[in-house]
Amino acid sequence: MSVVLRNAQRVVPVRRVPLRRAVCALRAALGASRFDVGLVCAGNGLMRRLNGAYRQRPEPTDVLSFPFHRLAAGELPRPSCRDEYNLGDIFLGVEYIHQQCRATGEDFDSVLAVTAAHGLCHLLGYQHRTEGEWQQLTAASLPRPPPADVPEGGGDPGGAEPAHRRQPPAPDRRPLLREPRRGPAAAASRPRTEGPGCRRGRPGRRGAGMAAQGPGRRLLPPPLLLLGLAALSLLPPAAAQPPPLALRAGHAASSLPAAAAAPRTRYLLYDVNPPEGFNLRRDVYIRIASLLKTLLKSENWVLVLPPWGRLYHWQSPDIPQVRIPWSKFFDLPSLNRNIPVIEYEQFLAESGGPFIEQIYVLQGYAEGWKEGTWEEKIDERPCIDQLMYSKDKHEYYRGWFWGYEETRGLNVSCLSVQGSASIVAPVLLKNTSAQSVMLDRAENLLHDHYGGKDYWNTRRSMVFAKHLRVVGDKFRNKYLQSTDEADRTHYKEDWTQMKVKMGTALGGPYLGVHLRRKDFIWGHREDVPSLQGAVKKIRSLLEMHKLEKVFVATDAVEEEIELLKKLLPEMVRFEPSWEELELYKDGGLAVIDQWICAHARYFIGTSVSTFSFRIHEEREILGFDPKTTYNRFCGEREKNCEQPTHWKIVY
Repeated sequence: MSVVLRNAQRVVPVRRVPLRRAVCALRAALGASRFDVGLVCAGNGLMRRLNGAYRQRPEPTDVLSFPFHRLAAGELPRPSCRDEYNLGDIFLGVEYIHQQCRATGEDFDSVLAVTAAHGLCHLLGYQHRTEGEWQQLTAASLPRPPPADVPEGGGDPGGAEPAHRRQPPAPDRRPLLREPRRGPAAAASRPRTEGPGCRRGRPGRRGAGMAAQGPGRRLLPPPLLLLGLAALSLLPPAAAQPPPLALRAGHAASSLPAAAAAPRTRYLLYDVNPPEGFNLRRDVYIRIASLLKTLLKSENWVLVLPPWGRLYHWQSPDIPQVRIPWSKFFDLPSLNRNIPVIEYEQFLAESGGPFIEQIYVLQGYAEGWKEGTWEEKIDERPCIDQLMYSKDKHEYYRGWFWGYEETRGLNVSCLSVQGSASIVAPVLLKNTSAQSVMLDRAENLLHDHYGGKDYWNTRRSMVFAKHLRVVGDKFRNKYLQSTDEADRTHYKEDWTQMKVKMGTALGGPYLGVHLRRKDFIWGHREDVPSLQGAVKKIRSLLEMHKLEKVFVATDAVEEEIELLKKLLPEMVRFEPSWEELELYKDGGLAVIDQWICAHARYFIGTSVSTFSFRIHEEREILGFDPKTTYNRFCGEREKNCEQPTHWKIVY
């Protein structure tokens, strides 16, 4: 059965996987592995509401336990159906605990594990309303003085503060994660609570042991074992360091001999200079994939896909475009046929995030490149530019982190690089043992083998998400009379099985155009045509290839779009509704435009535009004649209009 952990707050970073694994070990030690447990990491607001609703004390606290069954101390439930294999839910007041730990100097992660252990004991029937129950709770573990403030036989289950125990019983409630269909457990749940966090030597303190005796169907082992397991996290780590090795992701949650050590997985993350666009970032992915293949020859690594968002060219107003997973634009199973990849959210779940242990900011050499023999090199150097990271009061590094405000870096340093992506591999394998490593400004790395088999395997694996391809195909069929059967552009979902002979694709009965405008023309005034010049070239191509329609993908402003419509009535564009824009995002619209252009009978693009380059590659994969693909507009004042180079696909 599972331990389900939900982080319902963003104030305090929580190492989720180590906490979950620690609770799994504690549950196993108590012989309760058959039962589900719910863990909710809550902020002060939620804890205040729950504490007020169920204990009439509207203030934050450290832990609230909601048992699924009514149990005597030390017994296990007797489930009569599948839904009753559930111990209940534990709400951990992580914000409250963190505040208390800052005041007392105790280690937050260690106290959190012990607090979860204490909450688990409440789920199993242990209470401390009276002095006798407190003595039973502590008899088998840590010696502590009896609670002088607990009246005999009085009070509400669990509370550490005297006022807690003078409240009337709270109304029954069911656990959040699974509600029983039948049986007596429906009326069993009532919160059992703890009081102020991170205080030692007083009743109700987390970590108190439980006696082995007590009525019931099966006696649990002494809670000293439970506390011993929880104590795995009690050794305080160095400042801004990950938790102890035994609680890190990729390792067992305890050092019990019976636990088999799983192979350690290391995580590679990366990011790109913020101004860079969607299509250059796709190119950087190919470079990083090559690096990952090099790392996989020595260790078990996984590439964490950087969420999309806040790109300069994604300027649609009022559309939330942050923390976008890759699956919105690309087919993840296809990517995984080339290298192991996961989304960032999965990394958080697997690694015990939201911490990235080592961040390397890639930069050039301050002295620049000297003419002569090219030399690939990498060195740890002082940072040339001001870092885009800042330390918070806990000595963690805050940064953009793709819009995940709760993510923190533990260490940041700079690497001067000159060379291909795999030059970083020795640094990652030998110079750091960090389990999660991020390469920022990864565009500074070059391709290992541009245009070779490895390059094309990665590029072919970057299959567009099927829902976007379907939208593009329906548009082609409806407005451009284009289908895969008629166009000879059959597509296989498994890219490893798709090897098309060059020149076999015919394409739809339309001209495909990519016309770059906006900020691009500022730096390319010579080789980008005016709108009138572009229309003149388009009409020439329509006549040459006996086509009547032209599909135009452009980032032109509204005034230029209206001018194009007047100059080119044959123009067809994919113009999404508001609902489609909100659903597909600007990145999805770019994919749809590229997919439609890739199926045209003839394509012409913009000089040195990565958007056009990606269309070239897509048409190469589909099997078009290079003469119909590698073409670009020329500027009116351009003297030598050199056409794009044909990069032949390699299987």
